Amino acid sequence: METGNSPQTTRIGWIGTGVMGRWMCQHLMNAGHPATVYNRSRDKAQPLIDAGARWADSPKQVAEAADVVFAIVGYPADVREVFLGAEGVLAGARPGSILVDMTTSEPSLAVEIEAAARAKGCLALDAPVSGGDVGAKNATLSIMVGGQREAFDRVLPLFQCMGKTIVHQGPAGSGQHTKMVNQILIASTMISLCEGLLYAYKAGLNLETVLQSVSGGAAGSKSLEIYGPRILARNFEPGFYVEHFIKDMGIALREAERLNLCLPGLALAKQLYEAVRAQGYGRKGTQALLLALENISNVRR
Repeated sequence: METGNSPQTTRIGWIGTGVMGRWMCQHLMNAGHPATVYNRSRDKAQPLIDAGARWADSPKQVAEAADVVFAIVGYPADVREVFLGAEGVLAGARPGSILVDMTTSEPSLAVEIEAAARAKGCLALDAPVSGGDVGAKNATLSIMVGGQREAFDRVLPLFQCMGKTIVHQGPAGSGQHTKMVNQILIASTMISLCEGLLYAYKAGLNLETVLQSVSGGAAGSKSLEIYGPRILARNFEPGFYVEHFIKDMGIALREAERLNLCLPGLALAKQLYEAVRAQGYGRKGTQALLLALENISNVRR
């Protein structure tokens, strides 16, 4: 398989066609790669089917029709079922296939999947991403990859259809560990972003001019750039779900405990996001943290 050199002969499989997966798969199809797709809700895969993708009734069927199988699903339990279940990818994969999990999941599970893949003569990568829905739509994702270098080199042309920053981090699980670093960094940043804009509102400032000033200084960040305007517009729809962010922070905290690390900032962020979910915003975007902070301070808008 000459991945990337001859798109018409490199067949891709895609599992998980939600907020991000739909666009990531679309970019590969736009590059000429025939695609077979699966999602628990077929309606979310319909745009890809309308664009020419074939539908499969299970992850196993996806693997039977593909050379490289990608998945981006919700939780580690979903990842386990998709790859290792009775109707999972490994049940249908042929020797020589490459399996790529782009879900943010547990490093230990990535190691387990890679070992199971090797036992069947396949290669596996853990390749979680950062950049949210905007990065997925614009093919500007940061892709953090763990697994054998051989597999990385073969899949790199496909990754380049989806992202701009693509780094091989080391052996299986390294991509997931790197994503934990990413999520730890974002967690406290989102607190400061929402608290800062809430302060500006209560102080009676013009939020648009405040954003203009602070985004160009030392307080500027990618989170401020992407989520600041959404907060100002009271747009709390998901680029990344609150409930998935809570999942990620939980993984990071368990890994920190295993490493004998104390991460109080991350623990605080997770508790604040638990409040967001308790108030009914689990399926909103991470910027919905503002709503919980408004409730704590009794700010009514």
